[in-house]
Amino acid sequence: MIEKAKPSPEAIKAWARLMRVSRQLMERAEDALKEGGLPPLAWYDVLHELAEAGEGGLRPFQLIERTLFAQYNISRLLARLEADGLVEKLPVADDGRGQTIRVTPKGRETRRRMWAIYGRSIEELVGAKLSSDELSTVSALLGRLRHLPTGD
Repeated sequence: MIEKAKPSPEAIKAWARLMRVSRQLMERAEDALKEGGLPPLAWYDVLHELAEAGEGGLRPFQLIERTLFAQYNISRLLARLEADGLVEKLPVADDGRGQTIRVTPKGRETRRRMWAIYGRSIEELVGAKLSSDELSTVSALLGRLRHLPTGD
């Protein structure tokens, strides 16, 4: 019989704090956007990735890879963004059913307005509370967790 690894008390405590703090930070950033009359953070993530992609845009599957949204969530989100004029869907020449998604000028402006509040939230919630060295350490440690094997 193979013995299964059990998490140490330190690993459990770190996990719990990471989950709580992550949720709290996201909620506060979301609240700041809402107070500013702006859309949810998920919209920013999509607009950011599309803006970074440039005029060529991205295919929906690329957005899923870059944002880690589930396919059904990205489809609904893209429909909302398109209805608000923030993105446009363009046909792919060699794929009759394929689409490329591109951010519109209105989407770029919305992203810019969102970043003004989101960036300020990051500074207030994280940057102002930790020293530069502490921020580097947290970033390095989280980077190590980010690259864990996925089991695939």
